[in-house]
Amino acid sequence: MNKGEEVKEVTGAMSALITPFKNDKVDFVSYEKIIKRQIKYGMDACVTMGTTGESATLSHKEHMECIEAAVNICKESNTLVLAGAGSNSTKEAIDLAKFAQKAGADSILCVSPYYNKPTQEGLFRHFLAIANSIDIPVMLYNIPGRTNINIDIDTIQRLHNANKNIYAIKEASGNIERVVEINAKIPTIKILSGEDSINYPILASGGCGVISVTGNLLPDKIVNLVKYANNGDYKNSLKENANLFEINKILFCETNPIPIKTAMWLCGLIDTLEFRLPLSEMSKENIKLLEKTLEQYEVKQ
Repeated sequence: MNKGEEVKEVTGAMSALITPFKNDKVDFVSYEKIIKRQIKYGMDACVTMGTTGESATLSHKEHMECIEAAVNICKESNTLVLAGAGSNSTKEAIDLAKFAQKAGADSILCVSPYYNKPTQEGLFRHFLAIANSIDIPVMLYNIPGRTNINIDIDTIQRLHNANKNIYAIKEASGNIERVVEINAKIPTIKILSGEDSINYPILASGGCGVISVTGNLLPDKIVNLVKYANNGDYKNSLKENANLFEINKILFCETNPIPIKTAMWLCGLIDTLEFRLPLSEMSKENIKLLEKTLEQYEVKQ
């Protein structure tokens, strides 16, 4: 980032991008098509190299190439880039954060460290070290179902006070009471939904955006859902959320991103359906349920 350049806080409607593979390599042709489709339907930002992007099984080189690709594709548009730059190693996370900034990402998404099970003090030092290493904004990512640890609200407050570049948190705990408490105790930090099933309740409880899995498939619907809520039209936002109930449910019938990638393939949005072990293909029974659910929706190309 150049000195004096405007810092953009990434909020609004976003999709947690899948990563398409072809012959066990990242399919960058399909990746470009996916991102351009997000831009076409008005997504505020693309989130690259998060959970849905299978970042845990990509090499660091591939991870960096995906960030670069997203930045290059979005640079002539109004769609920003939120780059995944988390790790259970603080040093690795710092390296990824610095790379994301150098590549031109608008912000980074930093997941809480998995497997290590740090204390809250360890979490505080981890996130602060990352934020202090870069100039672009940092969004915390709380997903205890995968990391086995919650970022306590007091820790979020300490981090926000220590470095104002820590501007937001992606909440994927599924706990609405926690969202309400964060908004009450830290009104200056931005909250984004990380759970498609409760996007509307989070938006109606002080959230300012969503990072959606379903948005890969139905970006137009997610854009409308968020736009309505942020404009105070909660009636129509609730209606959009209700209409998405069945697809949101089926897309999490197996481990994310198995169902969403399968849905994208079934709808012709990606040419090949590949996962990297330990992820594997969707069960035949669930594919049938997914196909039946997809019949209820208009998936625009």
